[in-house]
Amino acid sequence: MEDAAGRAELQRLGARSIPVLSRGDEFVFAQNIAQVVGFLKLNEKTGPVLSPEQLVGRMTRFIDAALVIIPLMPDSKLDTNAPNRPRSYRALAHHMFRIPEAFVEVAGDKFFAQGLPTDVANPGDMASTAALAAYGRRVRATVDDWWRHTSDKSAQQTVETYYGPQKLHEVLERATWHIGQHTRQWMMLLEMSGIAFEPPLGDPDFADLPMPKQVWDG
Repeated sequence: MEDAAGRAELQRLGARSIPVLSRGDEFVFAQNIAQVVGFLKLNEKTGPVLSPEQLVGRMTRFIDAALVIIPLMPDSKLDTNAPNRPRSYRALAHHMFRIPEAFVEVAGDKFFAQGLPTDVANPGDMASTAALAAYGRRVRATVDDWWRHTSDKSAQQTVETYYGPQKLHEVLERATWHIGQHTRQWMMLLEMSGIAFEPPLGDPDFADLPMPKQVWDG
């Protein structure tokens, strides 16, 4: 955060991450729309539109799409940085699969730290698009196994996150649209690279998810 006054205000409030919405000495992390609406005392309905079952279906749809489109990128381009961000294609591809993997860890009561979805346990998983796809297939199996065996199909358990206690349903929605956003970005990277492909996703796949309006930050 480049604004010195903003940094000082965050330190005063005791907030350790952004975005934050504050009023006087009170603040709320803005990652959760329901908490923002409650903080502002707005009469608005909030919460995921899609059921946990539908969200898991979308998540696995996005993983499957990533498994199709990531290997289309030549390995020689994997160290290129994505637009407007110091993140390589290699890191972005790994992140796409790490998001649902981290979600399953959170569902298993691991604390959702801010850096959890970007952790790299095995750098070899990023060695090539083939290695990335192999990692993605393992993550797909992990998600399937979690959903098959979880007794909480309503995802109502409360989990601890860096932005406060959350219902697992809300964290599932966040993980789902997050990987969905990155699949949109990867499709654009292929287009930017002049690589012809049949897009595996369309507007219906993103419907009823709180997707960012833009594929990339400005």
